[in-house]
Amino acid sequence: MDDAQLMVAVQQGDTAAFRILVDRYKKRAYYTALKLVGDSDDASDLSQEAFIRVYNARRRYDRTRPFYAWFFAILRNLAKNHLKKRSVRSEYAAQVKDCGEQPLEADKAPDCLVEADETRKAVWAAVEKLSYDHREIIILRHFEDMPYEEIARLLEIPIGSVMSRLYYARRRLRDLLGEAYER
Repeated sequence: MDDAQLMVAVQQGDTAAFRILVDRYKKRAYYTALKLVGDSDDASDLSQEAFIRVYNARRRYDRTRPFYAWFFAILRNLAKNHLKKRSVRSEYAAQVKDCGEQPLEADKAPDCLVEADETRKAVWAAVEKLSYDHREIIILRHFEDMPYEEIARLLEIPIGSVMSRLYYARRRLRDLLGEAYER
């Protein structure tokens, strides 16, 4: 069954259908929240809260809209609100370790491994310094590999706005990385 069919079943009280949706999206929800808020405990709480809100709002689900777009909007708002409430953000780069990265090949030289790790840390430290809107667009495009059209649907903005935000986010990221970007 596709997501829309599962949500119709959920609307009719089928909890097993909801479990299928949770299983289908729990990992993606967690990693998306982790990338947005930078804390694994908060990401776990926010992704669970998003599923609770989906279930509580199941009657308001619009079958013509993709489920993940609706779910992402809920998760996104929770993450934004969470960041607003948090007065001091923890060091994002230190908390986002090996988030979904493929293990490096064993035959790489140690200096290459160190350099790759330093680059990853520098990028995440710079991503953490971006505004929420810029961080979100970078994560969706470059870490979630979403096409512009899907990002536009998820954020409910025109595709031109996606391209514009991405341009300015990349430019800001490049400025933050400074010399590290030039390597």
